[in-house]
Amino acid sequence: MNRGELQRSEILAIIGGLIIAVGLFLTWYHLQNKNVTVNSTTGPADLSGWDVHTIIRWLLLAAAAAPLILAWIILRGHALSWPRGEMTAVTAVAALGLIAYVTFINKPGDVTSLVSLRIGVFVSLAGAALMLFGSATRASKTERPRKPPGVM
Repeated sequence: MNRGELQRSEILAIIGGLIIAVGLFLTWYHLQNKNVTVNSTTGPADLSGWDVHTIIRWLLLAAAAAPLILAWIILRGHALSWPRGEMTAVTAVAALGLIAYVTFINKPGDVTSLVSLRIGVFVSLAGAALMLFGSATRASKTERPRKPPGVM
């Protein structure tokens, strides 16, 4: 690969990261009536992921920045001790896990049956999946040096 050239897989990962960031500000949850409360907001209300998840929002923004950092590394031609895209793929898996956990397993609200999911959750999940696909494709294209048997 020529220095300063981004491949399609890196561009897909960047787009996925941007989609995660945009999805974080879209509506994630709908509180159906006054019997449900999330972070001192009583329903009926629509809340974004940014409004509800005060700590995880920063982790998801950091995950969204990972493909941009990968692109910076590729454009600058930095040498790495691991295949390019591998850490971005790990970050994408973590983002997928966080989003899935806080929306499907540990849904916010005191009465979770009255909290329904909205489009922002699915946009962020799609962005994380696209980021994973792009970065894993990039990591699989990097050849790993092989060591002879007995060498650690």
